Amino acid sequence: MTGYEPLNTLKPVVEGLWLIDGPAIKSYGFPFSTRATVVQLENGDLWVHSPTQLTEALRLELDAIGPVRHLISPNQIHYAHIVDWQAAYPDATYWAAPGVAERAAKHGMALPDGQPLQWDRSEDPWQGQLRQLIIRGSKWHREAVFFHDASCTLILTDLIEAFETAKLPTYCRPFVWLNGIDDPNGKMPPVIRRTFKDKAAMGEDLETMVEWGARRVIIAHGRWYENNGTAELERAFKKVLNARQWDRAVDEIKARDQQ
Repeated sequence: MTGYEPLNTLKPVVEGLWLIDGPAIKSYGFPFSTRATVVQLENGDLWVHSPTQLTEALRLELDAIGPVRHLISPNQIHYAHIVDWQAAYPDATYWAAPGVAERAAKHGMALPDGQPLQWDRSEDPWQGQLRQLIIRGSKWHREAVFFHDASCTLILTDLIEAFETAKLPTYCRPFVWLNGIDDPNGKMPPVIRRTFKDKAAMGEDLETMVEWGARRVIIAHGRWYENNGTAELERAFKKVLNARQWDRAVDEIKARDQQ
């Protein structure tokens, strides 16, 4: 049980966009709930972000709405089910953020040959439908984020985690509280946040995400934000965004003083 049942089934969000809540994956004993996002592109093709467990029933649901053509590993942590999906959909193109194949290999998994996700522009198959950006600032955590223009939906993975403690085993709750990743105050986990040494680059990309004007924000772990998406982003990244505003204010004062 994850608290997000039913699992392994399409859950409509808006027209052309669905969620799939999958079984938990344990990491160091902690049960991480999993969530995939499915977008139907204008040509009918299905784009699957962070694929979760693939069952026969789920495959039938997907095949009923369109052909699966794109499989996305948005960061180096999310690849567990790619091999199964690629086997089920050999004609699908596999797209991966930097570092995914290397980390999978270290954990004994050989991934299919894939196409690299670009840092600052959308791939041709979803150009004009999904905006795309890999957040800079970390040498380790390179997460591709996507914005679905038609529904104003931002699709993240681990940049925000918002675990609902009531859905977790009791022994897991202190870990969530201590790391500050409990709903309703979900944010970037400290273990990831500490890898972002270049706060200026990170802040610039976060501001771009905010400017996209998300109505909703989908995340992989915990409660996703059905409303007030931009406000949730500004809350979750308040320190970095405030620092950017402060730096700009100081620069403006300096510029005036030099006139």
